[in-house]
Amino acid sequence: MTRTEFAAGSAVFLVVAIAGTASAKLVDRHFAHQSAAAPSTSAAPCVGEDGSWKNWVWANVPTLSPKCAADR
Repeated sequence: MTRTEFAAGSAVFLVVAIAGTASAKLVDRHFAHQSAAAPSTSAAPCVGEDGSWKNWVWANVPTLSPKCAADR
């Protein structure tokens, strides 16, 4: 491997790492913005009666989350 090939490979690796980090931050910000519109009374993530997730800002949700408490 020559120095030129090593430099090109390192540059590609760096660009991919930066792009991945930036896209992850943008995706997190996007999903946090969408779910902030309908907050629940509870602070813990839970499943509503309609099957929607409350207080969980990411696309992946925890398995076996509890059902939301009924509002009084």
